[in-house]
Amino acid sequence: MASSTETGNVTGTKDKDYNLIWFIEACLSNALRMDTYIQDAERENDTEVVELFRKAQADSRKGAELGKQLLRTRLGS
Repeated sequence: MASSTETGNVTGTKDKDYNLIWFIEACLSNALRMDTYIQDAERENDTEVVELFRKAQADSRKGAELGKQLLRTRLGS
């Protein structure tokens, strides 16, 4: 069972770094998921939903890019 107070001693990765990596992965995963949802809405000719999911996809991509930029500065490359 994982400890709720793990701060990188066990994994070798500090929580804040792990959290940032997780955030980037979650944003990218959501952008991929939105692609499926967009296709579903397009098949139903539901332009309102298509627009909503495209905005959500763009926001997810933006979040991933911001996270990657911050991670690069934190890792020094």
